[in-house]
Amino acid sequence: MKILLCIVLLLVVLTLFAVWPGKRRDALRAPFLGRNCAHRGFFGKDQRPPENSLPAFAAAAKNGYGIELDVQFTADRRLVVFHDDTLDRMTPAKGFVHDMPWAEFSTQPLAGSDEHPPLFADMLRTVAEANPDTPLIVEIKSRSEYKHTYLEELCRATIAELKTYPGPYCIESFDPRVVGIVRRQAPGQLRGQLADSYRSYRKTGAHPVPAFVFSHCLGNFLGRPDFIAWCPEKRNWAVRLCARLGAMMVMWTALPEHDTRKLEAETRSFSSGTRRNSSISNAYGRCHCGRIWNPPLRTGCRVSS
Repeated sequence: MKILLCIVLLLVVLTLFAVWPGKRRDALRAPFLGRNCAHRGFFGKDQRPPENSLPAFAAAAKNGYGIELDVQFTADRRLVVFHDDTLDRMTPAKGFVHDMPWAEFSTQPLAGSDEHPPLFADMLRTVAEANPDTPLIVEIKSRSEYKHTYLEELCRATIAELKTYPGPYCIESFDPRVVGIVRRQAPGQLRGQLADSYRSYRKTGAHPVPAFVFSHCLGNFLGRPDFIAWCPEKRNWAVRLCARLGAMMVMWTALPEHDTRKLEAETRSFSSGTRRNSSISNAYGRCHCGRIWNPPLRTGCRVSS
C-alpha cells in the first residue's frame, strides 16, 4: 500500500512539475487586457484584402484592433509573415515555405490579389506607422523535423525584429521547444503555449503519446509559459489546472458559428486576454482569460483573458 501511495505521489509531483506555468506577471499582461486582436489581420471572407498582407495589418491597426500573426523562415532564412506551412492554399505555388527562397516567395500573389507575402520587418513597420500602440501576438511556426539550432536561430531573429517595434507584443508557439528557447533568449518577454485537443492532434495523424503530451501541456516545464492558448473545445483537466495555477487563458480561434457569449463567459472566469479578426480576432478580456474568434464579416479572431 505504501509503495502504491508513493507511486501516486510521485506521479502527482511529476505532473505538477510538467504543467506548472510561469510566475504570474500582471505588468506584462496589462497591455493586452480589454483589447480585440485581428487573426492574420483585418480581412474579409473574400480575401480582399488577403490575410497576412500589409493592407490587412494596416487596417487592423487603424481600426483599433491588436494583431495575431505567424512568422517563419524562407529557404535563405528571411523572416516572413505567413500562416500555413505550405504555399498551396494562399498562392499558385506548391511546397513548403521553408523550401522557397525569398526572391521567389516574395513574388507569390496572395489569394489571386496584387498583394504578396511580407517580410516580418515590413509588417512591423507598417503597423507602427498605422498605430504604434497596436498589441501584437506573434506565433513562431515550428515543425517536428526542425532541429534545435534552427529553432534557436528562428527565435533569435524574431526577438531581434520585435525589439524595433514600439508597441506591446508577446510570443507563442505550439512547440514547447520554441517557448523554452524564448524563455532563455528573452526571459522578460511575455510568452505562451498554444495547445489543441487530443482528438484534433489524433485527426492530423499524431501518435497517441505526443498527442496526449501536447494536448495536456506536459511540455510547460521547458518554457514556463505566461499564458495557455487553447482551442474552442472543452478544456481538459491539465489546461484547467494551468488556469488554477495562474496561467492567463487564451482561446483560439472562435468562428462566427460559435456561441461567443458562452466563450466570453468561460474566458472571463480565469485571467485576461482576447483576440479577434475584423470584428473579433485577438482581444484580451477583463478577467485574465483569453479567447480568439473570427468575426461575422471578417475572418480570424482570438480572445485571451
